[in-house]
Amino acid sequence: MSLGLNIKALDPRRAIEVPAASADGASLHFSPIYPEWLGDRAFSHSHGTRFNYVVGEMARGIATPRMVVNAVGAGCMGFYGSAGLGLSEIEAGLRHIKAHLARDQIGWGANLIHSPQHPGLEAALVDLFLAEGVRRVSASAYMRLSPEIVRFSAAGLTRDRNGEIQRETHIFAKISRAEVARQFMSPAPQALLAELASSGAITPLQAELASQVPVAADITAEADSGGHTDRRAAAPLFASICEMREQVCALHGLDPAAIRIGLGGGIATPHGVTAAFAMGAAYVLTGSINQAAVESGLSEPAREMLAKAGPADVAMAPAADMFEQGVEVQVLKRGTLFAMRGKKLYTLYREGFSFETLPEKDQAWLEDVLGEPFEAAWDKTRVFIEKANPREAARAASDGHKRLALVARRYLFMGAQWAREGDLSRRSDYQIWCGPAQGAFNEWVNGSFLEPIVNRTVRQIALNLLEGAARQTRVGQLRACGITVPASAFDYRPQRFA
Repeated sequence: MSLGLNIKALDPRRAIEVPAASADGASLHFSPIYPEWLGDRAFSHSHGTRFNYVVGEMARGIATPRMVVNAVGAGCMGFYGSAGLGLSEIEAGLRHIKAHLARDQIGWGANLIHSPQHPGLEAALVDLFLAEGVRRVSASAYMRLSPEIVRFSAAGLTRDRNGEIQRETHIFAKISRAEVARQFMSPAPQALLAELASSGAITPLQAELASQVPVAADITAEADSGGHTDRRAAAPLFASICEMREQVCALHGLDPAAIRIGLGGGIATPHGVTAAFAMGAAYVLTGSINQAAVESGLSEPAREMLAKAGPADVAMAPAADMFEQGVEVQVLKRGTLFAMRGKKLYTLYREGFSFETLPEKDQAWLEDVLGEPFEAAWDKTRVFIEKANPREAARAASDGHKRLALVARRYLFMGAQWAREGDLSRRSDYQIWCGPAQGAFNEWVNGSFLEPIVNRTVRQIALNLLEGAARQTRVGQLRACGITVPASAFDYRPQRFA
């Protein structure tokens, strides 16, 4: 039965006394709900944030140093999209972040992506991160633990005066499969720790401590997202990862509270944030929606394209870094031919062609897509590959099929570069990582001050999502107590925060 409450007028920041419809005249008391209270407070305590909200890394510098600084300034955590950038550019980005944050603003980090195509890169990145005082990394694209990810995790382990293990280096493991989550939730394998200790990469004490704690204390369950994605549904994925945590902790005698599970992928509206926290997420992570923000490393033409996308305006395309393996990324479809062209490139490769054996019409099509003769494209590709992976370059010199794959990889790579630079002559070839969440966000902000991209800052986006989630959580609380509330009470429109 309805208690005649004007739910739309309720302020989620105030406590509420509601007379109950009972014979004894008892009343119901509802405590105030603040956005700061959504999620696991141990997360904000560990990482020095006001909110349990992460502005996720977007590779190739799309999550810029400026974006990280502004995210931290808004009370959130921010990760620098360092994957795919050169070491000197990454170093400059890290120093920019440190120069614009106070010493106690610790809620930031950088991206550490598994890079099997570039031997030695992970080791160089870990060396750089440790030297520059980076204490948090978001690890992505890992199917199994590497020595370098374990080295970073163990490097910050110490004991305090009470004998308790303290962690100074933190890994956020972004995963979409329970079997991968198991590895990060478990202590590192003894054989790997022994190898690292014997080589001097970590100390014997660090190896001992690492054998007693999870490799990563923060696990980001990545649902249907832009870029690399398994397109997992959020609720089943989150439940699967939570179940794996119980199994791992029981096996190793760990405290489940020591492993926090957050949720990313599809987080774009207050409804998504509310649902994530209601399921028990320790924190939420946003990605695609920040690409259209003013702090994004994407060009203005690319950001305008994102701002017009609908939930269905996405497609899967071959990934530049794992083209030969058939791995795909989710990208924007509307306004670009990138996905269609990328799929045809992979089809030609899978069928065993080299450029020389392609039918003439396909040779003409390929050179039109490349914007230059194949040999010219190969010359540019070869210069890069000889530096990055000499073994691949040597193989390609006598293998036309391999040359086709490497040229295709360069085209896919350049699609993201053209989108960053705003090269209008290659607009139809822009690779813009994007999931359905971007379209849902655009629909939500339609007609509000957040519709124009000039107003989309990571701060305004985050505060509106969190405020909306707090209000929806309050309304859901009322409904769960048997109070009839109108559906309109769950509707929250963006507002400008000072």
